[in-house]
Amino acid sequence: MSELKKRPVILDGDPGHDDAMAWMLAKASPELDILAVTSAAGNQTIEKTTYNARRVCALLGIEAPIAMGRPGPLLTDPITAGNIHGQTGLDGPKLPEPSRPLAPMGAVELMAQTLRESPEPVTLIVTGPETNAAALLLAHPELKPKIAQISVMGGGIGYGNWTPAAEFNILVDPEAAQIVFSSGIPLMMSGLDVTEQALIFPEDFNRIRAVGNQVAGVVADWLEFFFKFHRDIGYDGAPVHDAVAVAALLHPEIFTIREMYVGIETAGEYCRGTTVGDPLGRLGRAPNARCVLGLDRERFVDLMVDAVRTYDGWEVRV
Repeated sequence: MSELKKRPVILDGDPGHDDAMAWMLAKASPELDILAVTSAAGNQTIEKTTYNARRVCALLGIEAPIAMGRPGPLLTDPITAGNIHGQTGLDGPKLPEPSRPLAPMGAVELMAQTLRESPEPVTLIVTGPETNAAALLLAHPELKPKIAQISVMGGGIGYGNWTPAAEFNILVDPEAAQIVFSSGIPLMMSGLDVTEQALIFPEDFNRIRAVGNQVAGVVADWLEFFFKFHRDIGYDGAPVHDAVAVAALLHPEIFTIREMYVGIETAGEYCRGTTVGDPLGRLGRAPNARCVLGLDRERFVDLMVDAVRTYDGWEVRV
């Protein structure tokens, strides 16, 4: 039997509990080859998210080079979410210290180098603000053919979460999102429409913890921490938003996906950062995104449980 051909990917995010769980899912998959990891400013400052990215990679055994992203959005001041993810951006269980030094270049140049050196086009998995991806497209438009697709967690066709109309990742840097969504590169958008259905319930936390390895224990602790905030505002479980951007690539059959045109609102008193979907085709524009709109929750939880099982026998010093 021939060896499974892996899909080359770059992980770009702002860890963040759900980013960390998305990366756990990516590392667990035999279908993905993680070529590089880049940090973004979002859930916390760039210094904190970069440190978190390095610690998560150490925990999971991700050996790819890691680079720090831009200190803030393309045009505006940073927005952070310490009220959800804590002062460190990844509060909760103790994690190992970084095991790899930062790359001697920034995120955009690491992305560009990775694309140039890859023999086949690379998929970008973006689970934070799209600042780095947009900066890459601005600085190196010649590399667009080297990007197979971009899978983003961000936005929402129906509603927002940081404002009534805007989801956090898009609101942080709508100008960057506009560049990505208008790039012509194949795009998969996992917005709040689906990610708020990606709920991990307390009984699922126990199922994950019962797997018994180190990563399973940390993931269960992350879920419990993340759930505290969401429980207080009426959720029955922890919505693992960012993991959907990975899961939809790996198992599209458990998701409802619809192609449509999506525009990004960069102005407006109430609607800055809104992802404006056109499901009825009123604008007459060709679809620019495959929008993930629904999922089989139980099968999604099964994916997470199966993923933590792959870390049996792996343990790092904390």
